[in-house]
Amino acid sequence: MTRPPTAAQLRLIEAADPVTGRLRGTETQLAALVKRGLAFRHPRPPRDHFLTPAGHRVREAPQDPVPPPAAPDGVAEPSGAPAAAASGGFSARIGGEEAAASGPARLREVHSAWQGLLELRRMTRTDGATDRPCAWERTHLVQAAALALEAAGHRPAAAEGGGYRVRATPQPEAVAVHEPDPAALRACAATLDGAGWQTGEHTEPRTGARYVLASPRRA
Repeated sequence: MTRPPTAAQLRLIEAADPVTGRLRGTETQLAALVKRGLAFRHPRPPRDHFLTPAGHRVREAPQDPVPPPAAPDGVAEPSGAPAAAASGGFSARIGGEEAAASGPARLREVHSAWQGLLELRRMTRTDGATDRPCAWERTHLVQAAALALEAAGHRPAAAEGGGYRVRATPQPEAVAVHEPDPAALRACAATLDGAGWQTGEHTEPRTGARYVLASPRRA
């Protein structure tokens, strides 16, 4: 199991820019976050460090009160020192969840996650473009597509009833978006088109239900 971030690392993450995720710290501290997959260093000058989507999830996750500063490197931590969990943070609603958060707090979380993803797109492309999905999205297709839909205000399905449902498919780099309302399904496709995905509407052979197949656009 991956060890959770230390108290010192959590303080760096909490202090990151709320929109861009830009980090400030020593080279050693920042390199440790990169090693954990919580930050990346931009390849262009000034070569600043930024939170990855995993780092943003850690920041959005409810945290226990921050424990006292960690002991210096090479000094053992007290055996009873508390540790904050790195899991259980933000997750886009893919549709069909039994219980899901809603309200202003959820809207803020979704907005922050989407802005962080746009910044990740900008900072990981040599041309700084944000109109096409980044590498993280290509390895987290369902979450990436669901985040684009939820951030645009589409309604995810509950355990039963209408709303979108994003599901993995056997096809490489493709997800299926299901929505029983034809107009809402077309609106989901339009949102994904605008977010840098290629979409096409198809019919499920066994049920006759319409769905959208979406893939991250490369160019």
